[in-house]
Amino acid sequence: MSERLVVIGADAAGMSAASQARRLKGPDELEIVAFERGRFTSYSACGIPYWVGGDVAGRDKLIARTPEEHRARSIDLRMRTEVTEIDVEGRRVRSRDLESGGEAWTTYDKLVIATGARPVRPELPGIDAPGVHGVQTLEDGQALLDTLRHTRGERAVVVGAGYIGVEMAEALTNRGYRVTVVNRGPQPMATLDADMGALVGEAMTGMGMEMVNDAEVTKILTGEDGRVRAVATDDAEYAADIVILGIGVRPNTDLARNAGLPLGEHGGLLTDLAMRVRGHDDIWAGGDCVEVLDLVAGRERHIALGTHANKHGQIIGSGVGGDYGTFPGVVGTAVSKVCDLEIARTGLREKDAQAAGLQYVTATIESTSRAGYFPGAALMTVKMLAERRTGRLLGVQIVGREGAAKRVDIAAVALTARMTAEQLTTLDLGYAPPFSPVWDPVLVAARKAVRAVRERS
Repeated sequence: MSERLVVIGADAAGMSAASQARRLKGPDELEIVAFERGRFTSYSACGIPYWVGGDVAGRDKLIARTPEEHRARSIDLRMRTEVTEIDVEGRRVRSRDLESGGEAWTTYDKLVIATGARPVRPELPGIDAPGVHGVQTLEDGQALLDTLRHTRGERAVVVGAGYIGVEMAEALTNRGYRVTVVNRGPQPMATLDADMGALVGEAMTGMGMEMVNDAEVTKILTGEDGRVRAVATDDAEYAADIVILGIGVRPNTDLARNAGLPLGEHGGLLTDLAMRVRGHDDIWAGGDCVEVLDLVAGRERHIALGTHANKHGQIIGSGVGGDYGTFPGVVGTAVSKVCDLEIARTGLREKDAQAAGLQYVTATIESTSRAGYFPGAALMTVKMLAERRTGRLLGVQIVGREGAAKRVDIAAVALTARMTAEQLTTLDLGYAPPFSPVWDPVLVAARKAVRAVRERS
């Protein structure tokens, strides 16, 4: 007798899990039913700003696998169908067809929760006015592009200066808009320390964007036609023909909370190493709706990234299919760009280290992406945190031009291996003048960090 797997959410984690489970078990052994409230599956939400900005030719380029392709693999994928309730005791879920309104219960033997995250959308006057857009889903991206095509605008306001905010600021700049970024923090990119975020802000200003820091949006102002015309703070108004909300996301876990499943301090589901929901052997969760272990700080965090979601899905599908895999945690690696400026971080910021009770030293250096004499050498700034006395690497942040961001991968590997700054200085990295100075910038920062550790010991 076959078992039934029910999957809630048909993007990265959900369909990676379903696909991996199908590879391990055929339709005679495992029936798979997946529910998706939207119109698209298995797509790259991270690519939406580049689609909007014109770097990606069209929406379909962002779709890895269509509903029809999933169904061809014997996955019963039900689009535009929202799961509204999980009955853990009854081992069933209630769903609603968003087109017809019809409701039904579906039983399960095994359940995967991959409900993702939802964008922060503050309850402000005018927040729902035409011309105000979030960019979480492909539907959001399409709606934004439709607005841009039918708006003869020149001015755009981006609310928020995190990854989505700076990427959308770039996208709209590329489309010829005069962009104002309104940011509640003292510097853009709160995922960096303030001194590194200041470098991002200076660069964005140099690109012609207006940066408004330490400002809280209080309302969206509309014109006589009901469309957005400006964004207001306590101190000023900023004219806008279009507004982009890039304030961040929260785990979409209302279903799980109502079902009594365990949530962490950030609102994400808590799982074991095999991605099973704690206390429930036949329920798994992955993607942006879960919290993951920070291997450096030793505590759970919520990090919404497609890289993690796809790995979660592979591990979940293996477990459902009778194989084995674990997800031990993350070190918090992320990269982004705004025009030609590259931004990267991994591990802990200073305030993260303080919150974890760690004493640390910092080292900040300036270097170049190639040998200084080689054409195209671009400046970059590298900041490194190391634990006092032990010298264990705690975090690295990099801001620079071409060739800067992916250098953070060196540090990500070192953090995962719990290397010290001194061990990092001995790494046998590739060198040739077109690719690096003889001392790679990350190693230069490590050398300075070693000196700082010795001075503080």
